[in-house]
Formats: sequence, C-alpha cells, structure tokens
Amino acid sequence: MRYPFDLIEAKWQKFWEENKVFKTDFNDISKKLYTLVMFIYPSGAKLHIGHWYNYGPTDSWARFKKLQGYNVFEPMGYDAFGLPAENYAIKTGIHPFDSTMQNINDIRQQLKRMGCMYDWDAELMTCVPEYYKWNQWIFLQMYNRGLAYRKNAPVNWCPKDQTVLANEQVQDGACERCGTPVIQKNLYQWFFKITDYAEELLQGLDKINWPEKTKTMQRNWIGKSEGAEVYFKVVGIDDEIKVFTTRPDTLFGVTYVVLAPEHPLVDKITKDEFRKSVEDYRDSIKSLTEIERTSTVKEKTGVPTGAFAINPVNGEKVPVWIADYALITYGTGAVMAVPAHDERDFEFASKFNLPIKKVILQNGTNESDELKSAFTEVGIMINSGQFNGLKSDEGIQKVIDYLEQNEFGKRKINYRLRDWLISRQRYWGTPIPIIHCPKCGEVPVDEKDLPVELPYDVDFQPGGESPLARNEKFINIKCPKCGSDAKRDPDTMDTFVDSSWYYLRYLNPRISDAPFDVELAKKWTPVDMYVGGAEHATMHLLYARFVHKFLRDIGLVNSDEPFQTLVHQGTITNQGAKMSKSKGNVVNPDDFTSKYGSDVFRMYLMFMGPYDQGGDWSDKGISGVDRFVQRTYELFNQHKELNKSVKSKSKYEITSLSDSEKKIYRKVNQTLKKFNEEIENFRFNTAIASLMELLNELKNLEHCNDEIKVYALERFAFMLAPVAPHLGEECWQTLGKENSIYQKPVTFDFDKNALIEDTVNLAVQVNGKLRATIEVPLNSEQEAVKPIIFADGRVMKFVDGKKIVKEIFVKNKIYNIVVKEN
Repeated sequence: MRYPFDLIEAKWQKFWEENKVFKTDFNDISKKLYTLVMFIYPSGAKLHIGHWYNYGPTDSWARFKKLQGYNVFEPMGYDAFGLPAENYAIKTGIHPFDSTMQNINDIRQQLKRMGCMYDWDAELMTCVPEYYKWNQWIFLQMYNRGLAYRKNAPVNWCPKDQTVLANEQVQDGACERCGTPVIQKNLYQWFFKITDYAEELLQGLDKINWPEKTKTMQRNWIGKSEGAEVYFKVVGIDDEIKVFTTRPDTLFGVTYVVLAPEHPLVDKITKDEFRKSVEDYRDSIKSLTEIERTSTVKEKTGVPTGAFAINPVNGEKVPVWIADYALITYGTGAVMAVPAHDERDFEFASKFNLPIKKVILQNGTNESDELKSAFTEVGIMINSGQFNGLKSDEGIQKVIDYLEQNEFGKRKINYRLRDWLISRQRYWGTPIPIIHCPKCGEVPVDEKDLPVELPYDVDFQPGGESPLARNEKFINIKCPKCGSDAKRDPDTMDTFVDSSWYYLRYLNPRISDAPFDVELAKKWTPVDMYVGGAEHATMHLLYARFVHKFLRDIGLVNSDEPFQTLVHQGTITNQGAKMSKSKGNVVNPDDFTSKYGSDVFRMYLMFMGPYDQGGDWSDKGISGVDRFVQRTYELFNQHKELNKSVKSKSKYEITSLSDSEKKIYRKVNQTLKKFNEEIENFRFNTAIASLMELLNELKNLEHCNDEIKVYALERFAFMLAPVAPHLGEECWQTLGKENSIYQKPVTFDFDKNALIEDTVNLAVQVNGKLRATIEVPLNSEQEAVKPIIFADGRVMKFVDGKKIVKEIFVKNKIYNIVVKEN
C-alpha cells in the first residue's frame, strides 16, 4: 500500500491546529528558543521553490529543537509593502491592497500545507494600519532625538520605477529590481542618522554568531578609517578646505587638491575665467551615479577652478580642481591628491600633466628611479622635511602630532557608512508622519493622531512625484500648530523600516498601545536563530541592528543585538539564474507536492546538497526520496502489531544482545549521533543520508526481540519527525502512541558504548585488485582471519590453481594475496 500522503498530511495539520500543538508559552523562558526565518514578500500569487528551500529546512531545525524540549517560538508574517507588491499591482491593474491580501491568503494556505509549525496566532502583515502606525511612532521618536532629518541630497533615481534607490539597491549602475540604468537627481529626502551608531555597529559584530563573510561585508560597508583631517587654506580668501586622509605620511607629496563638483566652496573659489568650464563639467556629470563616478575602469575627468590652496606642512601652493571621483557624501567631499602614491591620483595627474612627487621610498629602490605607477604601500619617508627617514607607520603618527601642535589638522576617524535614506516616491508604503507648514516649517504629527493612514483611493501609477501628492484629500491639511493651510509629506518609508523591528512585534501582534510587548521583548530577544539570504547583509541586517540599538537606548529592549545567530541558506537557481517572480523563471512547488506530498518535497530540497550552498534546480532525485518514504511507511506498518505494552529501555548492555540485535542497536546509536550533529549545524543532506542508511539496516529487525524493535523504531520516528513531520507523526502513532510526538520531549541521546565496533570490514585483494569485503572480528590476527578468507568463494576463484607468492596483511584493513600462474 502506498503512503497516502494527502490523507495523512491533512489529518496531522488539522490535529496540530485544533490542539495548538505549536502554541508558545511565553511565560516559560527556562529553555526559550526564538527561531525566525525572514518573512515573505507577498508580491506574487504563490510560493516558489526558493521559498520552500528557505522555510522548510528552517522549520525542520526548529522542530528538532522542540523535540529536544526547547520552548520554541517560530512565527510567520508578510513583508507586504514596497516596490514588488506595487509593481505587481500596476502590472495587473488590481489595487495593491487587494492583490496583496489575496496573495497573503493563498500563501498562508501553502505554508499550512507545507506543514511548518508556525504559531499562527502570531501572524502579522506590515501593510495594515495596526502595524505601520508603529513605523510612524518609531520615526517620531527618532525625529524628536535628531536621528530623523530631511535634506536636499543627490540621490539614485530609477526612471522606470520612478523612485529613489538606496546605494545598496543599485547594481552595476542599474536598478536591482528592473535593470534600468540609474540616474542622479537632487531631491529633498528623509534620512535616519545611522552614522551616529557606526562605531557600535562595528564593535557589536564581535559579539554575534554570524557567518564571517557577512560580518566582513558589514565591516567593509561601515568602513572605519583612522587618519587625520588636514586644513588647506585657500589662497586669497579666509576659507579652508578640510581633507580626510589615512596617509598623513604622504602629505609632502600633495601636488593638487580635488573638490567634489557639489562642494559648497566650488562657487566661491572658482575664478571667472574658469567658471564656464566648471559649470559645463558639473552639468556633464549630473546623471552619473556614485558607482559610475568612482569606477576604477572609467577614464578620469575633471577641470581646474583657477584657485590654489596652501599645503600646511610645506607651505607649497597647489591647484584646486573639481573631479567626479570626489564625492560630497564621503569624508569631507575633498581629496588631497598624492599621485606618486595613489593609483587614482596618478592616472589623473598623468592625464592632465600635473606634478608627481615621490615622498615614500619602496624598499630596494632609489629615489632617482623612474616611477612608472603609483607606489601605494608603506615605506620610508623622503622629501618630507623633518620626517625624512621615518617608516610610514611611525611617520603617520608624527605628522598627525605636528598637525595638531600647529593647528593644521587633527586626528580623526572616518566612516564609509552613510545615513540611511528612507523616503520613497511611491504609494505602497508607510506615510511619513510630518506636516509641512509655510509658517511653522516641519511639524511632526502628534502621537495621538497616529496612524497617518494610507488612503485607498489613489492613482498609484508612477509619475515622477509621489502618488500621494496627487491625492488632494490626503495631502491638504491644516497645520496643527498655527491652523494655516499646510501639506502632509507626500513620501512613504523604505520598507526596510518595516522589517527593522518586525521580530519584536511577533511576540504580541495584537497589542494596540505600544509597538510591541516590552516585557516579552526583554525576555525573548535577541532572536536565537535567524535564517535568511546573504544578499541582505548591508541592508536589512544592518538596519535592524541599528533600530534595535535605538530601541534599547529609549528603554524598550535590553539586548544590544536583534539576532544572536544567523544562518544563510543557499540560492536555488533555474538554469543558472536566481528564481524570481520578476524574471518569470519560477518553478511551482505545488506540482511536486500534489504528486509526492510535502514531506517528500521538503526532504528532497534538504537532500539536494549543503543548505548554505543551494544549487541549480533538478527533480531527478525526488523519486529516490519518495521510495525512502514508501519503505519507511511499509516498515512501520509491518510492525504495527507489536505488543503495545512492550517498553524499551533508554540503553542496553551490548554484550547481552544477539549478533543481529547488536548490529541494529549499534546502527541506531551511530545514526542518532550523526543526526544530532548534522541537524544541529544545518547539514540536512547528510542527516537524511544517515536515515537512509539506517532504514537499510532496519530490514533485519525481524531477527530482534520486541524490546529492540521498539527501541529502534521509536528512535527512527524521533529522527523522522523533524525532516518529514507528517510521516514522523504517523509512524509514532503506529507504535501505539496516543499524542503528538511534539507534545513532550523525546531523547536523542545515544549510547557511547554502542559506537565502538566489534567487527570490521576487511578488504580482500588478489594481486592488488579488490575481490571481496569480509566482516571479521575487530583486531583479529592473520592466523584467525586466513581460514575465513580462504573459505570465501569470491576470493578463491582467483586463487585456485595458482601459486601463492606471498600474503600481505594489514590488521583491520587489508589482506592481499599475491599469486602467479604455475
């Protein structure tokens, strides 16, 4: 009889839901375990295989921990705002709210059919006022503390999606969603001042159990640099140009200074005869993104301003240029150019015939040697006045001391990290709770008037301005301070605001007088295990850390970090390309679950290969997993008549067992050990392989007494339950158990004594070629082994009638018989 997966899966899903088997007791924190997978974008109608690969294995890990006795909290929700959902709505003509809610209903049913043990009482979605009200509340808390602000800034603009993109959302100069080349625009935008937390974000990485590659990405993104801020006085006026450098030892080699074209001093210092070329140059680079401007393969461009600045360490006058490779958003927006010791400066100086002055000597070279390219490493200082002969490391410190003593500069730490641009010119997001009054300026919405609700009746088609600006009923309002005609802010928030704190809301998503249950948050966070894609390293994962630290600082959480342990799943591709709704290359998992059931499909995804690596989709091996499930179901049904009164012990004295029982007992315990280690560390493929090996051994159960049969089958069911949850429950019930296997802890303990083999497989060779593998007692001497080998027909057919020249014996490994013709 085939395993009737449709009936059994429906049966156990109904049982779990009706009996609230996976409802979390938040009062019990003795073995609390908050495990979470990044929530779903419901921008398409169905889950694809990539979703299954993310959610199924993570749920198996959580189930394993619940069976171990942990009080597991595993919720699920929907990251429902944002461009994907809005673009889907634009494409279909259905309102974003309607399409999103329908998608959520469909996805919820898919998730339930998957058999995940989510606590559905904790379900949340970010697109409802009950949730996004608290995005607005967090915004106001930041605004009141100076951490949310608005300024005119050059931004990345996607002409197709008609919205601002953060730097992280631009890939190779194009929008990551639609691939349209990105241009630069100057717009008033809202920012969160994440830079105030730069150092703590950096230091906190040492305290969390995350993949080292991800921590390195965040360290590089934060980009801490230690050096000096140097003051270059502008000739003829009182202003000075402030420049940050990590290499003060090269200051004597400065031959020109570069300002970002947007630098506020450009207009003031540019000489009249250079003004037109400067303005033309500024116009020519307006559409370039920061990525394009700083590209190392792009030819360097720039123009002189006609102004000069004074190098403070040697009094030399150097020309001031503007060039696109200097960014107003990084450092001070100015660069001291040392072409002899910086590749970018060398290219620029070579192109425009600017001086190149060597001030760092490479070991093994002479000062007079021709410089064919920039020497960027440390060396010995030369042509540097009083600092000549110093090694770079020492020189850096001495030069900074000199700058500070003479008020020419100061020690400074610089960060590459920019403030988080959170405003978007789109409809489907959280409205920003600010009113703009011509008399009062920015007026924050009073907390009692939250939420500022997103209106339903809006033309959400993109048009260059925020769609909310076209909605008269929404945009026009009286100023709450002075009563004058005013306007609401027309922009909506980046959806990474939604996901920066959602894990806290899960703990009590129905709470109405606070963003989350503060007492539960203090007990249940940080999240113990967080699983999601590595592509979020410098966006969601960084923003959530920042917001969590802010919430800690205002007394709402105790912990410093949101996610203690992080695991990245690999990516399932389709013919080499990442599956996504926008690419149209999605494989529908329903086709497989309807044919094989969710347990088979879940196990197959886990069995495909290492979880953190993913791979290209192929269904060639799924039938093998299906056979495993069928054989397992048959095995338990063959033994359903076992006397239900038979109780197994937790362990057995191995010497008291028969040879058949020893083999079974030993294999079960070896598998328990292997399974424990592999599941714990998300190595699902090898854990499932160990179960397949065990199943092959259990075909010999009929040679065991009932106690050993029960012992083996119970433990097999323990291990099945996390990776094939419906089948595991059914097998457990077949053994006469009345309740769900998850309703009380089971033991994954193994008998260490059973791990020690008392037999070994000896490779038997004839003239070096393997002819048989024979089981012999462990540590047998040659004299004991020889009669067994010479009685084996598989060996003797290659020996009989030949002369034995010699026999080579390696204990517990090899017996090689060397023969030749008579």
